[in-house]
Amino acid sequence: MIAGRCLAGAARQQVTRQAPQQLFRPAFAQAQSRGYSVTKEENKVAKFPGSKGSDGKFTVSLIEGDGIGPEISQSVKDIFSAANAPVKWEPISVDPVFKDGKQAIPDEAIDSITRNYVALKGPLATPIGKGHVSLNLTLRRTFNLFANVRPCKSIQGYKTPYDDVDTVLIRENTEGEYSGIEHVVVDGVVQSIKLITREASERVLRFAFQYAQDIGKPKVRAVHKATIMKMSDGLFLSCARKISKEFPNVEFDAELLDNACLKVVSDPTPYNDKVLVMPNLYGDILSDMCAGLIGGLGLTPSGNIGDECSIFEAVHGSAPDIAGKGLANPTALLLSSIMMLQHMGLTEHASKIQAAIFKTLAEGKTITGDLGGKAKTHEYADAVIKNL
Repeated sequence: MIAGRCLAGAARQQVTRQAPQQLFRPAFAQAQSRGYSVTKEENKVAKFPGSKGSDGKFTVSLIEGDGIGPEISQSVKDIFSAANAPVKWEPISVDPVFKDGKQAIPDEAIDSITRNYVALKGPLATPIGKGHVSLNLTLRRTFNLFANVRPCKSIQGYKTPYDDVDTVLIRENTEGEYSGIEHVVVDGVVQSIKLITREASERVLRFAFQYAQDIGKPKVRAVHKATIMKMSDGLFLSCARKISKEFPNVEFDAELLDNACLKVVSDPTPYNDKVLVMPNLYGDILSDMCAGLIGGLGLTPSGNIGDECSIFEAVHGSAPDIAGKGLANPTALLLSSIMMLQHMGLTEHASKIQAAIFKTLAEGKTITGDLGGKAKTHEYADAVIKNL
């Protein structure tokens, strides 16, 4: 139930004022500081192939989304404009159409994202129980966005029961239990097939090792349940061991899913030096659980990475109950847009905007209601602009 998700989870606690911090430092700078060898540019998985137009700007497809989507998207546009980010927006609609009886993305939207190589997406609502396929899932399948990247790091200035969280989760995004292969065996018995392939596993695992190098994490850990699902998760685990040999500067180990969940909520700090990579369903659950450690989905960025293009998004719901009231928190979409800028190589602008966001949150004066403040959406955005 996408629309039903709250914007910031446990975000009713009072904000404390602390010094701003760097959450998602430019990847290459981190790698240099740790002295790791970085994957050669020509060998990189899912590198951004776009270039500036004659006006000196990159064109980015913008899916504003439903509910509060247009409001938080406007905040991003205003802040990017104030920061002189070399980005121009191409608004598109992904309202579904039907081709040959199947739900699909409009050709105009497909052409835009394919041409621009990158998109920023607000929350999309999916009607419940009416046979509609999730638009988020449709987008992932349409553009073969094989890896979902979810950094979860404590934000100074917003206190939760957990301190110094710094996890990165990478989720295989195209198969597993979400392959949608289901059928009725007999009345009252439904079979769902979990699909794991060597090709998809190796692709997301190679990306995870590359990502760990780029952001300066010394370890990659595969999260699995191969003790029970010996063939499917067993294949994923064997692929991980194979791919790890291509990255001798990154340590590799593996952990059972249930153990990982227990340990992360008991003490997340041992996971600060690791990138966790896992099959689809495990990643869906574990990434939301880790988001809860830092305050919820309203503070968590997300990127869906593909070989041809990538889509960065806010993963919280569309919150139709507060749409149009100016109460929405744009932080998740803003942090996702920072991930997008880093992916595009615009690290200077990413750092500038990011610092302004963290300063605004740390000050605690102009923050939205879900973070304990009283500011409207546009007032929060104005405060970020002043802190630029």
